[in-house]
Amino acid sequence: MDLRRVVELVEENGALAQLCVLRDGEVVLDRAWGVGPDTPFVLFSAGKPVLAMLVHRLAGQGALSLDDPIARHWPAFAEHGKDGITVRHVLRHRSGLPYVRSVRGDALIATRWDRSVRALARARPHSAPGAVCAYHVLSHGFLLGEVVRRVTGRPLPDLFRDEVFAPAGMRHSRLGAPGSRVPLRGGPVVPRALFNRRSVRDAVIPAATVSSTARDLAAFYQSLLDDGSWRDATTPTSEGETDRVSGTPIRWSEGFQLGYPGRMRFIGSRSSRLAFGHNGSNVCFGWADPERRLVVAYLTNRLGGGPHQCAVSDAVLG
Repeated sequence: MDLRRVVELVEENGALAQLCVLRDGEVVLDRAWGVGPDTPFVLFSAGKPVLAMLVHRLAGQGALSLDDPIARHWPAFAEHGKDGITVRHVLRHRSGLPYVRSVRGDALIATRWDRSVRALARARPHSAPGAVCAYHVLSHGFLLGEVVRRVTGRPLPDLFRDEVFAPAGMRHSRLGAPGSRVPLRGGPVVPRALFNRRSVRDAVIPAATVSSTARDLAAFYQSLLDDGSWRDATTPTSEGETDRVSGTPIRWSEGFQLGYPGRMRFIGSRSSRLAFGHNGSNVCFGWADPERRLVVAYLTNRLGGGPHQCAVSDAVLG
């Protein structure tokens, strides 16, 4: 573990940032650059595992089954032959519905929950369920979120708070809750103008608008290691198949991106195959490696790119 190099890389990136590294549950590095340690950042897709773990926990409680057709809980979703799409298909990014017509189109209505879920219910699938891996940029959150909302009868922000954030000790984490967040300085991959709008950052968009701190995100991953719940959620479902949306080979599980040794990934080219986590638009990430007993959470407000993220993780891995 080369912590000096880690700090150098973060400072060279020049962004507002937080970084928290845990080993065996103990803090080995906890730094913030240009912000306080309790200032929340928008996680983008790095927040997707929160909803995924909520779904796994509800399944463990018997509230739903991962093999339930979504239409069992949301009858209108069965339109256009979507009655065979299951909760598990969405967790694996294999529902055949990575977007309605385009990711951009989904983004334009993402602040309006009812309109977003209605569009998904009326949509025609792009492929048969289970056939291909196609990253669900925003549909992941709306599909799973609507099922969870119908099964529990509770608002998603409350469920995130009570079922995930509070048990993990994540005191500064919210879903779509108003509050101070670091403004984004993105690049072409990150829709900077869109995500700097208060109406977007405060909206309930489960796949994109969880806000958190590096300490909180590290606490989330440490809680999964501590209670063993990571095991059921990290069984590989794709061993490097090229994703139809991102165009890159990804090892997926039912909620997480997995370690891919030898590949330049945010988890690091030196990661173990047991490592699991999630990238957020190449702006932030969180991951845990059960084999090395490590947790890393790195949040910034600008596009750092894959090589930068990989270098930070590799420096942690040593």
